[in-house]
Amino acid sequence: MNADLKDILFLDIETVSCVDQYGKLSERLKTQWARKANFFKREENQTDEDLFHERAGIYAEFGKIIVIAIGKYTEENGVLGLRTKYFADHDENKLLTEFRAALEKMGPGVRLCAHNGKEFDFPYLCRRSLVNGIPLPSVLNMAGKKPWEVGHLDTMEMWKFGDYKHYTSLDLLAAIFNIPTSKGVMDGSMVSKVYYQEGDLKKIAEYCVGDVVGIAQLYLKMKGLDLINEKSIIPA
Repeated sequence: MNADLKDILFLDIETVSCVDQYGKLSERLKTQWARKANFFKREENQTDEDLFHERAGIYAEFGKIIVIAIGKYTEENGVLGLRTKYFADHDENKLLTEFRAALEKMGPGVRLCAHNGKEFDFPYLCRRSLVNGIPLPSVLNMAGKKPWEVGHLDTMEMWKFGDYKHYTSLDLLAAIFNIPTSKGVMDGSMVSKVYYQEGDLKKIAEYCVGDVVGIAQLYLKMKGLDLINEKSIIPA
C-alpha cells in the first residue's frame, strides 16, 4: 500500500442539540444560550428558542454526538479497498467510550482525517469527551505536542492551499471530482429532524458513513490516485 495511505482513519460525526425542546434546558444554560445567541444574525421575530433548534447542534457546549462513522483503507491482492464502521447511540457517553476504545486499539501510529475536521470534528470530539468525563484518546490529545507531532489531516485544509478564507463543502468537492455518493436523499440540515422527530438513528448513521466514504475518496484524488471501486467498499 502507498505509504501516504497507511494508518489513516477517516471519520465524520453527526451532532444534534443536547435536548429536543428548548424548554428542557436548565435556566443556567438558557442564560448562556441567550448570551451566545446575541452574536447571531436574526430574521425578524426570530427568538432564542428558534435559534436553539436551528443552530445548537453545531456547538459542543449545547449539542451532543449521536453518530461517529470511520473508515480505513485496506489492500487485497494489490487492490485498494475501504472498510467502514459506525458507532451510533442515544447515550453519548456509551458512544464516546466505545469510540475511544476503538482508537486506542489502533495504536499511536494512527492518523485522523476528516473534512473540516480541525475546525469541527476533532475539537467537538474532545470537548464532548471531557464533558462526559472520558479521558481523551492519545491521538486526540494535543496537550504538549508540537504541531508536526499532531496526526490530524483535513481534506478541506488540503483544498485551501493556504487560503485561510476559503470554505468548500465536501459535497461540492465530490461533485467536481465526480466522486459517487451513496448518501441518498438526506443532507446535514435534516439530521436533527430525522433524529428527534423520526427517531431514525440508523438512517443518520448510513448518511454519516456516506460522508466518510466521500472523504476517503477525496483524499485519493488529492494525492492524484484513482478512486476505490464501489465493490471494494466494505461495511464492517
